[in-house]
Amino acid sequence: MLSKKWIAHASLLFVTLIWGATFVVVQHAISLVQPFTFNAIRFLIAGFILLIIQMIYTKRATVSISRKDIISGALIGFFLFGGYLFQTFGLLYTTSSKAGFLTGLSIVMIPIFSYIFLKQKTGLFAIIGILTATAGLFLLTAENSFRLNQGDILVLCCAVSFALHILINGAYSHTLSPLFLSTVQILTVGTLSTICAIIFEDWERALSNDLWKNNSFLFALFLTSVFATALAFFIQTAAQKSISPTKVAMILVMEPVFAALTAMIVDNEQLSSATIIGCACIFLGMILVELPSKQKEKSAQAA
Repeated sequence: MLSKKWIAHASLLFVTLIWGATFVVVQHAISLVQPFTFNAIRFLIAGFILLIIQMIYTKRATVSISRKDIISGALIGFFLFGGYLFQTFGLLYTTSSKAGFLTGLSIVMIPIFSYIFLKQKTGLFAIIGILTATAGLFLLTAENSFRLNQGDILVLCCAVSFALHILINGAYSHTLSPLFLSTVQILTVGTLSTICAIIFEDWERALSNDLWKNNSFLFALFLTSVFATALAFFIQTAAQKSISPTKVAMILVMEPVFAALTAMIVDNEQLSSATIIGCACIFLGMILVELPSKQKEKSAQAA
């Protein structure tokens, strides 16, 4: 019988598959409506779906929700939104390939933040796995010239936000309901995205009849709202009860691998040798992180 830990690993890998597979769909959707506007619609729909489920669950079970709990969920949502915010503005000044690599650097930041804030040490195999996956991410996404500009700095801030999101999400998931945390953080992202859409974008395009008659847009919205947002973030939050933030990041870094494979299958894109080696390095890195450290082995023997 599979343990909760391995079920959590498989669930997170499934979430990463969803995000990687829907990458092409999201790219097409934001060609019809701007990023903040699309995220506002996507996250608000997902949030309301989870809110309805939360209300049904609350009626059936005695659940006490405090103001502090709501603030905790909103804080997680704030850092998740921060990742999207910095990434969106960073892409105005840098390429998507460089942004993909720099965003993935959150896997390096998480063990550092874990040590600084939580005093959690990272084992040798995990460090080697992180470096291997980072090299693979570079091969998968980077271009020939790699010079930092203002867009790259913004995307680095995006990586910091995503790293803190995973870290704080993991901390609160041990004490609060995954359904509740997912609902609050997703509604927070939807609300903040709506504010940014009104300030920075032509949000009135979202009211166009032609847009809501576009079957590809409706399909993208359904796919991302239900599966890539509501279901995916609930699974991530629930899985973080059993998995450390570093291991979560290592599983989620498989997203560009699944995105590349989806592009190959759906759009018949040819994978270069660098892309194939990069995918292999990320997969190898994920395996290395799962290898037990000597410290864990000694603890197990002592038990």
